[in-house]
Amino acid sequence: MIFESLLQLLRNRTFLWILLLINIGGTIYGYIWYDAQLAITPKIFLVFVPDSPTASLFFCIVLGAFLLKRNFPLVEALAAVTLFKYGIWAVVMIVASATAGDTLTWKQYMLIFSHLGMAVQGLLYSPYYRIKPWHLIAVAVWTLHNDVIDYIYGMHPWVARSIYMYYSEIAYFTFWLSMISLFLVYILNKKAVKREL
Repeated sequence: MIFESLLQLLRNRTFLWILLLINIGGTIYGYIWYDAQLAITPKIFLVFVPDSPTASLFFCIVLGAFLLKRNFPLVEALAAVTLFKYGIWAVVMIVASATAGDTLTWKQYMLIFSHLGMAVQGLLYSPYYRIKPWHLIAVAVWTLHNDVIDYIYGMHPWVARSIYMYYSEIAYFTFWLSMISLFLVYILNKKAVKREL
């Protein structure tokens, strides 16, 4: 009963519009957040730096397609994997910096809340995705390539100074978070009963 009510809410057009507007706002804010880092990033790497806003941009496209009663499965796969990955990554980095002694401000708490929302929203729409295995293979190439750019070429999103000494551990964690995100979306997509919007 609760599950069916949730599914009804997720496909409600008013709810889809509200979620789309929230994600558009979050995407714009996210790109502004990266402004200083993007200003010093070589052009060839620009697309790989603002991870979270690019993930929410993918989801904006998915929500827009849903409102038009359409599916873009490759973008759905990109959104689901990257929303979960970077949503969880950001929360872990903020909590790790607090554990290392940083004081959390309202901005960090807002980022924790918003990134948890990112991680959850992409997975909630699994019953409405039309992802095929080749879509996830393409997303795996994108995601793991991004990890290489981030941690071999040093283009990762900036982390707090208090945890920068754990660069290798962060890179290792990020790789396995990519793998978990891909596997989770694969399992949810395989098991989800496909529904129409």
